[in-house]
Amino acid sequence: MSDAQGKKERADQLVEAAEGLFTAGVMSHSGHANLSARLDDDSFLLTPGFVRGLRPEDLAAVSLDRQVLAGRLRSVSAEIIAMHSTVYRARPQVGAVIHTHSPAATAFAVAHRPLPCRTEPMLRFGQAEDVPVVPWGPRGSDVSVRGMAEILERRPTTAAVLLANHGLLVFGPDSAAAAHLLVAVEESAEAELAAAAIGGAVDFPEGAVEAVRAAIARVAS
Repeated sequence: MSDAQGKKERADQLVEAAEGLFTAGVMSHSGHANLSARLDDDSFLLTPGFVRGLRPEDLAAVSLDRQVLAGRLRSVSAEIIAMHSTVYRARPQVGAVIHTHSPAATAFAVAHRPLPCRTEPMLRFGQAEDVPVVPWGPRGSDVSVRGMAEILERRPTTAAVLLANHGLLVFGPDSAAAAHLLVAVEESAEAELAAAAIGGAVDFPEGAVEAVRAAIARVAS
């Protein structure tokens, strides 16, 4: 596949992922989000800001050192380059990153409370542990970036983080996988909040992670 073909494919996947998030009903009222997809070791595609009605030609190509290589970003969007590049630097296997203000997950971020993994979709879509909280810092600031890098180092298997007083960030091998996880995290946050009204959510039994992995392996074989 040529570089141009690869770029087009990733752009189309980002647009499809954004549309899927709206269809799933996991977006905030404003529709704010930013999505990215890795192009190579040094660059990635990034959405311009609000993503309702996103088109492939709206995407910009940016470098991990925060330079815009192609396309245009609004100044407020340029602030979030560092957020995405921090994940790509820390996780070479990650192919896509999505940030939203999904309401239920953001409630946990505002409360500075990790989101427990108590629903099977979270297990199946790659988050078999609590979603940790990154300490607050101004968006795109060194404080925010350092906090995120530290959490990613301390939690090498997490595929999502809550940004304190801000929102949710998820990442995966590609745009579709990241979007599926984001939906699972938001639905899990909704379930946690609802369960609190009837006595509180309950942890999985011992061995649940292994049982789910075995079930997935049986279907795949």
